[in-house]
Amino acid sequence: MTDSFDPQAMIDRFAERASAVRERGIPPIEGPDRQAFVRRAQVDFMDYAMLADATAIIEDGILTLTIDLRGPQS
Repeated sequence: MTDSFDPQAMIDRFAERASAVRERGIPPIEGPDRQAFVRRAQVDFMDYAMLADATAIIEDGILTLTIDLRGPQS
């Protein structure tokens, strides 16, 4: 599987998903359902955006994603 797997393509798909979550509208729902939808969208965006920022390496058939959570370095 690792011969045909492109980790950068996977990371690019997560970037596309993060963008799609950010750009999608809120359906016409009210009250608690609306709040739940917004919370879910925020979590989805955060997860997809973090994976989109990952650095991927494959060694001996093991995919390792590195995500720097330290924030911008000054």
